[in-house]
Amino acid sequence: MRTQRALRAATVLMFAGMAFGTSTVRKDLHFRVGKHPTVSINNPYGPITVRAGAPQQVVVVAMLHSDRVELDQSQSRNRINLVSHLLPGADSISGVVEYEVLVPPDADVTLHADTGTLHAEKLHGDLTMEGVNAAMEVVDCADGHVHLKTLNGNVNLTNVRNGHVEVVSMNGDVVMTGVSGPYVSVNSNSGRIQYDGDFGGEGEYNFISHTGNIEAMAPPYASIDVLARSNQGPVESDFSLEPKHAPFISRTGSAFTGTLGKAASSVRLFSFSGKIHLKKRQN
Repeated sequence: MRTQRALRAATVLMFAGMAFGTSTVRKDLHFRVGKHPTVSINNPYGPITVRAGAPQQVVVVAMLHSDRVELDQSQSRNRINLVSHLLPGADSISGVVEYEVLVPPDADVTLHADTGTLHAEKLHGDLTMEGVNAAMEVVDCADGHVHLKTLNGNVNLTNVRNGHVEVVSMNGDVVMTGVSGPYVSVNSNSGRIQYDGDFGGEGEYNFISHTGNIEAMAPPYASIDVLARSNQGPVESDFSLEPKHAPFISRTGSAFTGTLGKAASSVRLFSFSGKIHLKKRQN
C-alpha cells in the first residue's frame, strides 16, 4: 500500500514538473512614448499582432509558452525593442511566444518571425515584416511604407491605401485586395500573385513572377497603362485596350500592351513561365 502511495505521489510530482516546464506565463508591459515612435519585435516562434491604440503609449501582452524562452525588453527614448530570447533546449514548440501589441497609429513597426502569423492593422506609419514560414497580414493601413519579405509564408494585404508597398516572396502566395498607392511592387518566385483593386493613386504597379501565375482584377472604369508579357506562359486580357507602341513585339497570347481611360497609373505584369490574366470585375 505504501509503495502504491509513493508511486502515485511520484507520478503527481512528475506531471506537476512537466506542467511547470510548459506552463504559459503572461507578461504585461507598458511604455510611454512621444510622437512617431519606433517599435521592433523579434519573435522566432509564434504570432505577433499589432493594432493601432492610444497616442503616446505602447501596450504589450506577451504569452510565453514555457520556461525555455525569455522576453528581453529595452527602451531608448522613442524606440522600443522586444526580443524573444530562446534558452538552451528551446524549439519551435517550447519557444513559442504570442504577442498582442497596441501602438500609436503613427508608429513605425518592424516585425520578424520564423513561424506564426504577423498581423498589422490600422497603422499609418512605416511597416516592415520579415519571416521564413510566417504568414503576413496587413489590414486597413495607410500613408506609410510597407515592406514585406518572406520565404514560404503567404501574404495578404487588405485595404492598404496611399502607401509605398514592396513585397518579396520566394514561394508564398501574395493576395492584395483594395491596395492602391503611388508605388506597389510584388516580386515572387513560385508563389501566385493576385490583385483585386482599382489601380488608383496615379501609381506605379509592378508585379513580377518566375513560375507563379499573376491575376489582376480591375473595374471597367480603371485608368491604366498596361504592359504584360510571359516568356513561356499564356497572357490574357478581358479589356479592350487602346493599342500603343511597346519595347517588344506584341504577340497574341504571350504579350500585350495598351491603355484604358486616361492611363493615370502604370501597370507592368511580367512572368517567365506563369500565366498572366488581366480580368475585368463584373459587378
